Amino acid sequence: MLYSNDDVIQDFNGDLKYLELLSKQYPTIAAACTEIINLQAILNLPKGTEHFLSDIHGEYESFNHVIRNGSGNIKRKINEVYGDILSEKEIKCLSTLIYYPEQKLEIIHKNEENIDEWYKITIYRLVEICRKAAFKYTRMKVRKALPKDFAYIIEELMHQGPEEFDKEEYYSEIIKTIISIGRADEFIIAMSKLIQRLVIDRLHIVGDIFDRGPGADIVMETLFDYHSVDLQWGNHDILWMGAAAGSEACIATVIRICARYVNLDTIEDGYGINMLPLATFALEFYKDDACTAFKPKIDSNIVYNENDLKLIARMHKAISIIQFKLEGEIIKRRPHFCMENRLLLDKINYEDGTIDINGKIYELNDKNFPTINPEKPYELTIEEKELMEKLKSSFLNSEKLQKHIRFLYANGSMYLKFNSNLMYHGCIPMNEDGSFKKVKIGSSGKSYSGKDYFDRLEILVREGYFHKNNPEAKLYGMDITWYLWTGPYSPLFGKDKMTTFERYFIDDKETHVEIKNPYFKLEDSEKMCKIIFEEFGLNPDSSHIINGHVPVKLKSGESPIKANGKLLVIDGGFSKAYQDTTGIAGYTLIYNSYGLILVSHDPFESTQKAIEEEKDIHSTTMVLEKEVERKRVRNTDDGEKLQSQIEDLEMLLNAYRLGFIKEQR
Repeated sequence: MLYSNDDVIQDFNGDLKYLELLSKQYPTIAAACTEIINLQAILNLPKGTEHFLSDIHGEYESFNHVIRNGSGNIKRKINEVYGDILSEKEIKCLSTLIYYPEQKLEIIHKNEENIDEWYKITIYRLVEICRKAAFKYTRMKVRKALPKDFAYIIEELMHQGPEEFDKEEYYSEIIKTIISIGRADEFIIAMSKLIQRLVIDRLHIVGDIFDRGPGADIVMETLFDYHSVDLQWGNHDILWMGAAAGSEACIATVIRICARYVNLDTIEDGYGINMLPLATFALEFYKDDACTAFKPKIDSNIVYNENDLKLIARMHKAISIIQFKLEGEIIKRRPHFCMENRLLLDKINYEDGTIDINGKIYELNDKNFPTINPEKPYELTIEEKELMEKLKSSFLNSEKLQKHIRFLYANGSMYLKFNSNLMYHGCIPMNEDGSFKKVKIGSSGKSYSGKDYFDRLEILVREGYFHKNNPEAKLYGMDITWYLWTGPYSPLFGKDKMTTFERYFIDDKETHVEIKNPYFKLEDSEKMCKIIFEEFGLNPDSSHIINGHVPVKLKSGESPIKANGKLLVIDGGFSKAYQDTTGIAGYTLIYNSYGLILVSHDPFESTQKAIEEEKDIHSTTMVLEKEVERKRVRNTDDGEKLQSQIEDLEMLLNAYRLGFIKEQR
């Protein structure tokens, strides 16, 4: 809109300095008008496709495949263009080529008799699919996504119109020349990666990249180079963030989990952290200990060296005992964490090998504690202190780990509101009556709840990593980071306690019980969702909550769709450790201009089979919501920002026309 003179004069009193700065970017009336026209046009484009994933847990092959195929989005584009023309076999072959162009081309070269003809047909097809994937974007946005080496050529081919029959020879000659000069492979690879990029406008990771699976570092490297991504921290991510900050309790826990799942390669090979000091320590103090309860969980499809497994079991026990001691230090240091019930080392009768928990005596299945002084059970031995200093130094000085963790801080948060979706990993701590739990933070005893609690926690977590000049603030931030991993009112954990000690040392399963926060009893309630939406400033009628953290046990009849579609749980078991329980291998969510689509995935066999046998992940899609009218950019958060920019430019335009700011010609 354009303003009256009086409106402009009044507004300019406060905004003239800002408009002068804006005029540096748009120095003339023509420049401002052009940008207004451009932004208004963008507002009417279909909204970009958002892709939601959660609980990857280091399963990099499955993650990599889902990213490459866009949860089936690429195959849908192929079917839209060629579904009536190509056979199912041809569609599978073309899909695999787009997912894994380098590897698939090697196979094509071995089997294809007339490679030039294959090149010609394939390039034409890729151009058509690329055009289909790019139609909802402006030319400028597509241009920015184009690979540098082929930008001009791709742009020419993609914007060939159906009426341009007289230029057919021109386009044909471009493709013929690409082939004749030996650049067809590079062009096909570039086109395939461009299609992968265009089918997903923005990627949301709703927590838990780390632990269990073997390739969290590979997942992080992929995300680091991804064109548009945000992350909501999960409890396993926060643990690694604490370890990278220097929290010894987090470091010990990270190593324990990696040992438990035979995943020390992530630490050693992925991040260059030396585990030899721990192995040496474990052999010295546990050489005659079978460490039966600490035998790692193994993949039955992999053959392991028995001696390696025995060593890992000893390392596993050694670092677990150190973890319990370090956790005890934090619990004693922070009584307002209310975690005294996790102080168990002083409840052990070391003479008869029993433990007193809440007045009941349990026998321990492992009675060997060579590094614990019964008089001071939470005190590290000299050797344990030296070990932790070495491990801490390795974590702090791992360049790759620090790069990945800084990426988590730069692109991550405790929660995110985006396009009427509220994303957080676990839960919002609640009372039984559905009210938000008030939790004390800091020695002042101030309580926080709901959104304020999330906001305060995020500040403290960042202080734990970045606060270099105030040791006490940094220490408290690191302790809060550890609390978010395991604390009774952690929104990332969501249980009253983590019974790690009991699961290792006590056979009686009544001690293993972890009670979930009331949130999980109420998550099927639309009333609860409405309260949460109002707390976070969202419209209850049009918003959704998107969670991860708790695997949906489809085998047992559980549904990922809660509260009549208001809450969606998309942890379906990317991690192989959960797949026997869940019955599937993960959920992903697609939010495009037509609505919300939930995709459930069968287990992914291997990248090798996907390439050689063209075995895609079998996925089942369910349309959750279908828009009556196709959603446009103007209906999104980005659209609101663009509308605000248009208003600013209109004000600048008035300033030019009324002489408050002079054009720069």
